Amino acid sequence: MNELSNETRALAVVLEADPDVAAVLSLQLHVLGMESRYYRQGTRLLDEIARCQPQLVIMSLEFGELDGIAMLRLLAERRYRGRILLLSGVERKIVRIAERVGQTLGLQMLGSLDKPMRLTELRQRLGSLRVGREAPAEVEGDPVFTTEELEQALERRELTVHYQPQFELASGCLSGVEALVRWAHPEIGLLGPASFLPLLTTAQSKRLTRHVLRQALADADQWRQMGLALSLSVNVTADDLMSPDLLALTRHRAPGEPPLVVLEITETAAMDDELLGSEVAARLHLNGMEVSVDDFGVGFSSLSRLQLLPISELKVDRSFVGHLHEESQDAAIVEAVALLGRRLGIRVVAEGVEELSCLALLERYGCTHVQGFGLSRPVPAEAIPELARTQLPIRSSIAASGASLGSTP
Repeated sequence: MNELSNETRALAVVLEADPDVAAVLSLQLHVLGMESRYYRQGTRLLDEIARCQPQLVIMSLEFGELDGIAMLRLLAERRYRGRILLLSGVERKIVRIAERVGQTLGLQMLGSLDKPMRLTELRQRLGSLRVGREAPAEVEGDPVFTTEELEQALERRELTVHYQPQFELASGCLSGVEALVRWAHPEIGLLGPASFLPLLTTAQSKRLTRHVLRQALADADQWRQMGLALSLSVNVTADDLMSPDLLALTRHRAPGEPPLVVLEITETAAMDDELLGSEVAARLHLNGMEVSVDDFGVGFSSLSRLQLLPISELKVDRSFVGHLHEESQDAAIVEAVALLGRRLGIRVVAEGVEELSCLALLERYGCTHVQGFGLSRPVPAEAIPELARTQLPIRSSIAASGASLGSTP
């Protein structure tokens, strides 16, 4: 039993129609050192939140007069800044939609738990929640910058590049990297792209693409001088692909060298204009470049266009990879994409690998490469050679997951 007294316990409010479920959850929260209050009506819970600002809301999606998604919108309107954990008693697809709605609204979502709840799973979900009686601190949103500030950042070369390592699943070896832009802000620190990319003008976006390409190519040249040859993936837009100077920037390889640069474009953008996309992809291919379709499986595009476009790689969207063991439909989609890639003779990269237990399944389905935080987070350029030299932990992790090393799917 937790030794904290009620005076020092964090407060959780529970919205659940079934009193038996609420009773079990209340006991589990008490064991974890939290006080709980139980409500069957959303309006009463909203009044409680306004009065005492609890650190945690645990709510079912089905209860009385409101549905759970409507409740999430009301919580966002009232600027609730605590954490939210969903109780899943409905179809998993509905729960995942609710999670995405909450995230889009700016709520701090802790995911969901299936009923009946297990204490170990609840403890894991609440692992990042600080126990105490104080109200949650106001959470500030992403920094908002002006176009002028972004222009200054471009001129001062504050926008830098980090690299997400990509591993060949059959061997466990580092095979390539994906260039990801970061803003080394002089006051705030390192910022991810979500903080500033949406604010870029079209002209600034094109300049940024060229900056990332130049920097990534320079880093790749240094790695090559160290004897490290890696594929280099760079995200581009449809406008970037149509720019006449793109080929000039990427035409760097000597005759006979294997392609090095892989230009990633999202599925929707790649399929918007069939003729235009075919022409651009063909020209890139003729000049030694490769084209990758990023976030594959999210857009509803015609699969027949894949037959026409000279695409070298499909990247399975992370939303399907993250739930392979729990969601049979997600697993079926990943398997189908891998089979499609194998039949078309192109690489299939599984993005967003966070749990190494899924590696054996990805290999069995036919995925050829993997990337994600579970293998390595994005790192600066100087860390790549060391990562390539000390791959044994990565290979051991892949081997321990059950995936076979040294056999090509």
